Amino acid sequence: MNRGALLKVVEKRFTRSDIPAFKPGDTVRVNYKVVEGTRSRVQAYEGMVIKIKRNGFNSSFTVRKISFGEGVERIFPFNSPLIDSVSVVNFGRVRRAKLYYLRELKGKAARIRADRGRVMKGLDAEREEAAEAAGADQLTKIEGIGPKIASALVAAGLETFAKLAAATEDQLKRALEASKVRGSASLSTWPKQAEFLAKGDEEGFQAYLATLAAGRE
Repeated sequence: MNRGALLKVVEKRFTRSDIPAFKPGDTVRVNYKVVEGTRSRVQAYEGMVIKIKRNGFNSSFTVRKISFGEGVERIFPFNSPLIDSVSVVNFGRVRRAKLYYLRELKGKAARIRADRGRVMKGLDAEREEAAEAAGADQLTKIEGIGPKIASALVAAGLETFAKLAAATEDQLKRALEASKVRGSASLSTWPKQAEFLAKGDEEGFQAYLATLAAGRE
């Protein structure tokens, strides 16, 4: 094994995969570990990404924030073990890869327009996670409801079996249309299915599904 291949093997062990994707212009919150003697603590640093340096394992990103009226910049290596976590606070829309011009601007002039397209994608992802984390009221247990439909129902405030049981067919259709999700032929049966599940009547729920299956044969 040559030196380059050996180096890649070693670097792979320390390459992080938990850093979310972001671009210059995005606002991120970096929680990093600060070591003080024998003690360590996690400190948050929130600012705008003005540069991303792509250099394999040694890639890094520069975050700029305004502190007490002064611009402060910090460079974070992507694979640093001192980074506890990174979260994207806001998506910005810019045309440059390096935003050094922000150093000369202040106040409103230094603001970046929000990238609404990426914001909506982020919201959709959050809705899907909310649907998956619905706990006991897992909407995907209902026949005809998949992850995308469950996300649309959660976004419409129909995140529990009880709420879904009380919903009308028109409400369900509007919820799907609002999220631009294609409906299902079994949509009219969802409230009844949800009613059994809300009561914890698993036997009645299975019997109702069997009745539906028999009716389709």
